Amino acid sequence: MTVAVVLLTTGLITVIALLAGAAAGKLARIDGATYPTALTRAAAVFAAVITLATVVTTTLTTLLT
Repeated sequence: MTVAVVLLTTGLITVIALLAGAAAGKLARIDGATYPTALTRAAAVFAAVITLATVVTTTLTTLLT
């Protein structure tokens, strides 16, 4: 049961990070950025979402154990 929850949560976080990155890239292109700049912004947002998820997980683990 626990392994299934961890895998589903990891998958959900990855999908959310991909969607946020895609949205950031699209918004950058609409704003007139070049493709490399839009890709850089999308990658930064993707990394930020993954980092935020890691920080929240670490904090909750510390508080709940």
